Amino acid sequence: MTDRRDEAVLPVMEEQLEISKTMRVTGRVRVETRTETVDSLVPVDLTSTHVDVERVPVDRRIDRIPDIVTEGDLTIVPVVEERVVVTRELYLKEELHIRRTERVETTELPVSTRRQTAHVARLPPDDVQTDDSIMKAKDAQNDL
Repeated sequence: MTDRRDEAVLPVMEEQLEISKTMRVTGRVRVETRTETVDSLVPVDLTSTHVDVERVPVDRRIDRIPDIVTEGDLTIVPVVEERVVVTRELYLKEELHIRRTERVETTELPVSTRRQTAHVARLPPDDVQTDDSIMKAKDAQNDL
């Protein structure tokens, strides 16, 4: 058996690394938006219909009441009357000729539109804003 004093002891060592990070401000950005109103004229097509009524005398005997007839832009409405003769007969007294004509007119209507623009300003890190002034700026943006 060997003596314990003769044994050589080698210490084993290990290095451990610890890394830490700190945040620091190297710059700031301020973004402002502005809303402006732009007035402009917008072209709009407006359509109107003009109606002419022409009375056309007919005074013709008929056997039954005619139907209302539409031919293109012309509508014919029969107007009848009963006349007492020894026998009752229908006479077409007149026709109403109703003609529709459409007219398209382009006009400009004033309208207001809104548009926003953004302005970005870079600030140095020593220009520190308080949280209160940042919240006021956000509230002003939300009011738009």
